[in-house]
Amino acid sequence: MNIEIIEIPKREDYRGNLAIIENDTIPFDINRVYYLFDVPSTSHRGGHAHKNLKQLLIAVSGSFDVVLKTPKETKKITLNKPDKGLLIHENIWRELENFSSGSVCLVLASEVFSEEDYIRDYADFLDYNKK
Repeated sequence: MNIEIIEIPKREDYRGNLAIIENDTIPFDINRVYYLFDVPSTSHRGGHAHKNLKQLLIAVSGSFDVVLKTPKETKKITLNKPDKGLLIHENIWRELENFSSGSVCLVLASEVFSEEDYIRDYADFLDYNKK
């Protein structure tokens, strides 16, 4: 599965930590930034794949689970450290669940929003991967 955990460089001192994302931290140019917050613990987010877009997901506060699927495998990764990001390449189904109270999911994306890039139905995702 084309995912990886990215270590986000940080500076530590007695005043607290500073995480730094610059040009060489992630393998794509950032064209969109958004974040999820105040998500009820029973809610599910995501539920789609992207044809071309790459994303880095970071739990800047709290924790949540990311369920990742390809036609051949499923993985669940818990994000709970603000200095670690989950890099998800294109054509991977993702679902976010199990949000802790006060959690914030920061998303850095390689592309601006384009509805044409989304696959929102899992059966369509499986069909898309038969090509």
